[in-house]
Amino acid sequence: MTPSYRGHLAMLVFSALVAGSFSLGAMVANDIAPMALNAIRFVIAAVVIGIAAQLTHGLHRKDFEAPWRFLVLGGLFAIYFVLMFYGLQTAAPVSAAAVFTLTPVLSGVFGWILLRQITTWRMALALAIGAVGAIWVIFRGDLSAIWAFEIGRGEMIYFWGCVAHAAYTPMVRLLNRGEPAVVFTFGMLVAGAIILLVVGWGDIRATDWTGLSPLVWVVLLYVALIASAATFVLLQYATLHLPSAKVMAYTYLTPSWVILWEIALGRPAPSGIVALGVVCTIWALWLLLREGRSAVPNMQSG
Repeated sequence: MTPSYRGHLAMLVFSALVAGSFSLGAMVANDIAPMALNAIRFVIAAVVIGIAAQLTHGLHRKDFEAPWRFLVLGGLFAIYFVLMFYGLQTAAPVSAAAVFTLTPVLSGVFGWILLRQITTWRMALALAIGAVGAIWVIFRGDLSAIWAFEIGRGEMIYFWGCVAHAAYTPMVRLLNRGEPAVVFTFGMLVAGAIILLVVGWGDIRATDWTGLSPLVWVVLLYVALIASAATFVLLQYATLHLPSAKVMAYTYLTPSWVILWEIALGRPAPSGIVALGVVCTIWALWLLLREGRSAVPNMQSG
């Protein structure tokens, strides 16, 4: 399997794991301050990834040259996660997933601005088909619901987090200097943790940590170990081997994964017509996989 196809596999797993953050996060978003939750989340993830980095590649001083790079990347992801949980205080998980599907287009824009990455006609077609499929899944095939779509306060807050997420993708390629993905991820997590500990210290001190429900701790561990540590490495690897628009195109699978998470958590199953949207997202990914592999070196040289 080529690095390009391993990048696609990484993003497939990434989309499934990230989807759990929407369903689980919405269950506790109002039980703990987003700043406090994400500060501890980054700390836990940094410890886990730091151990993994030391055991695999080792941590060397040369890997952390120009530390401002990690502050930029850590700041972008900190903004994304904090605004995500603020948004989930009022937005439904599937609705938030709808906003998340805007990131491929935003990432494509940032990719052109920062790296002069150009989206081919096949990639543009795939993004369009994926968007249609995602919208169909999000609104469960209800045309009247699609036409009546209105952006709520939670969705609008989360949108700005998605802007930060979209900017992060090409920034990784721009700022990485050959460091292994796990080491680079560790640097970003440490920087993000420092930022959140400083900015969110008031919320951290005000949180009654001993009084939190077991569910909050379960969600905290999930988002720290699975939706943070594991997915950061997957995203980092993919962004080094795929164009930004391709990486973020996998967000179109997130609504489908969210629905599966909702079913697993006891929510009603969607109607069979929703399968049409799933087919569209799979079609979009197939088009992306068919995209010429020669595009990757071109993107790197840009």
